[in-house]
Order: sequence, then C-alpha cells, then structure tokens
Amino acid sequence: MSPSVRPIRPHLPEPAGTNWAGNLTYFAREFIEPRSLEELSQAVTLTSGPLKFLGSRHCFNDVANTSGTMVSLARFEPLTAENLELIIDDSPRRVRAAASTPYGVLAQVLDALGLAVSNFASLPHITIAGAIATGTHGSGDGNLPLIGDVWAFEVLTPQGTVRRAVRDGSGDLPFEAGVHLGLLGAFTFVEVMVEDSFHVRQDLYQNLPWDSVFGQFDEITASAYSVSIFTHWNAAAAEQLWLKSRVADDRPDGAEGTFLFGARRATTKLHPLPDTDPIHCTDQLGVPGPSFDRLPHFKMGFTPSKGEELQSEYLIPRENAVNAIKAVLALGDQFRDLLFVSEIRTMAGDDGWLSPSPGDSVGLHFTWKQMEREVFAFLPTLEAALAPFGARPHWGKLHTFEANQITALYPALENFLAIARECDPDGRLRNDYTARVLGYW
Repeated sequence: MSPSVRPIRPHLPEPAGTNWAGNLTYFAREFIEPRSLEELSQAVTLTSGPLKFLGSRHCFNDVANTSGTMVSLARFEPLTAENLELIIDDSPRRVRAAASTPYGVLAQVLDALGLAVSNFASLPHITIAGAIATGTHGSGDGNLPLIGDVWAFEVLTPQGTVRRAVRDGSGDLPFEAGVHLGLLGAFTFVEVMVEDSFHVRQDLYQNLPWDSVFGQFDEITASAYSVSIFTHWNAAAAEQLWLKSRVADDRPDGAEGTFLFGARRATTKLHPLPDTDPIHCTDQLGVPGPSFDRLPHFKMGFTPSKGEELQSEYLIPRENAVNAIKAVLALGDQFRDLLFVSEIRTMAGDDGWLSPSPGDSVGLHFTWKQMEREVFAFLPTLEAALAPFGARPHWGKLHTFEANQITALYPALENFLAIARECDPDGRLRNDYTARVLGYW
C-alpha cells in the first residue's frame, strides 16, 4: 500500500480528538486553544517542534495533523457585531474579522448590517481560514472560489512574525500564496469584501437526462447564479438539479415551468441524499430568503449532509467538463455502492499558486460512505480516469495524489515553496501530508 492510501488512524493518545466526520484522529502531543492574538503568539513562540493550526475540523485528510503542538482556533476572538470592523472609507467596501470565523456566523452578523458576501460553500460551518487554505469554493459560472471575496489576510508565522497579503500587492506577502495548506502560519485576520444584502430562491428539478448534461452543459450551469447537479451516476439521468437565483426582495425571478432541460420541477423539498429528511437543508421550492440561508445547501444550526461520511473532490478545467463527466459515468457500476451522492458544479478561476481551480473549472464531488479501505482502494481508478482531463484534488479531501503528480499540475509550485520556507525556515508546519503531496523540501 502506497503512503498516500495508508490508513490514517494512529493508535496513540488523542488530546485533540477527531475531525468532523470521525474518520481521522489527531495525534498531537499537545493541544492549545488560544483566545487572543497574545495567547496565540505565546502558543506559537513558546513551543518547539512540529506545529499545526486547526479550524472547523472539516478536512477529511491529515493536512492539519501533527505529532507536535496542535493549536485550535475555534475560540480565537469570536466574532460579534461589536467587534466587526467595517472599512467603508476605502474601496472596496469590506469588513475585518478573525479568520477563524465560520461563514455562517459572519453572514448573520453582516445581514444585521444590511451586508452580505457574494457566495458560500455547501456548508456554512467552515471557517474563512480553512476555506482559504484549501482553495474551497461554492458554485456558479461567475463566482470565484471563496478566496475571491478576500481583500487581505494576515498570518502569524511560527517565528512570531505577522505577515500581511493584500490583493492589490501592497502587503509583504504575495496574495497568490493564500491557498497554503497550513504552511505559512496561523491565519489571524482577514478583510472580506462585502456587498448589499440580497435574496436568493432555490428551484429544484428531478431526473435531468445525461443527454441534456452533455449537450447543454453551458446552458444548464448558466441558468442560475449558483447551480448544482446531484447524481449517483446511474445511466438514465442525474437525480437532482438545484438552481439558486438572485432575486429582488419583491420579485421572485428564476426558473419557471414544469420542465427545464428535460428535468421535472420538484414539488416537495428534497435532500441530496436519498431517503433523507430535508429538514437540515436550506429552504427550497422557490421561496426567496437571505442569501446566507439559500446559497449553502445546509442550515447553520444543524449537522450538515450525512455526518458519518468521507469526501473527495476533483477540479477539472471547464473545457474538459463533459468528457470528464462521461469518464466517471462509465465507472458508475464500480463505485456506486460506496457512494452517498455526487455533486457537479462550476466556478470561475483564480490565480493562486496552489489553487485547485486556476481557470474556470468544474468540480466533481463525491460524498462516500464511511468505508475507508474500500474508498481508498477505488480512488486510484477514479483518478486515473480523470487524469487525461487535468484533474486536481481538493486539498482538504481524500485523494491519492503524490508529489510527482502535483508538481506536474502546479507550475508555480516553487514560487509557493519559496514563500513557505521564508515563513517557516525550520519546517515546523510540515507534516506527513505535505511530504506526500509536495515532496521533501
């Protein structure tokens, strides 16, 4: 068994506990939860040896694991309306907040001020820092990954130095290094660009024919602000099409009619997973609501998705989308028993050195049953099928990519590694994961 697919459950004391899904145990020897920048600085500078920072625990691999000191940012400067800093004198309009803030918390504080961010991932529970670090995205042809809303970020390096990156290049850290796999330091504060609050409606359709996907993919993904296709890779059709449309408060725009692209409008609420109560999903059936309560698939106050699950995702250049989908569909009989559901969605490209979506891309997401050994055994087959289409793995989910493959996919990798060495010359932030995917540097 290669290093990339070995079991990732150590049999050691676990002061840091597990990740959200429970498939990974953190094996840090020391666990610290600082509440302020001063306490965080002490946790970084008064310890020695391996060091990692932990956010919402929503990674499915060991990107944040360490045998040394684990610093959880879960209690770091919690966001309130009183400590949110509005920056309205400069352009763009933005807010400054702790990077450890979950998107759902930020959204609710912003909404009370009549403000919003442009997009969300499926889950509002993830933190801004974690989304930046792993290149996490939402959906929509014109929507950048979540780092696209970030104007600036600040990092506390293992040496106790604060570094700042700004989108306009005025910081002392390149903004292109934002997707960083935890190799720069602790993301402390961010400045997030905001806009006036807006409403969104969700219209769901069922049984989208694959012929429509193959023949009208661009039209389908352009039919709403955010579009998701949910599938079990059955031969006849994709089971669900979710359209999230921006609307005026008093005018419910969006898709109308019984059929769209050959799929029938849903008349009852749906969960992406079969035979699952949609109570945890954000409201559907065309009822407008605040963007933060429609753009994510799941509500902030509930356990999202299935819970006991595994996840993988591969980002494909947009021009290869249909052929990549066809390649996965051809494998459906080989992995369907391992799968809860898959999601297909698109995003605009960004210019981060380690961005999984440097150009306009399609994401092929797989929510697996917690059958870790069987999933890892199948992933090389899936990845081989997607390799001709330039697939890049999501950094925070399960994959078997190794350094030689990553090097070929990321021409600016050495630019990033140079900055990582500068921020962490002693290599405290490196771990088994970064050795596998980036090599020993």
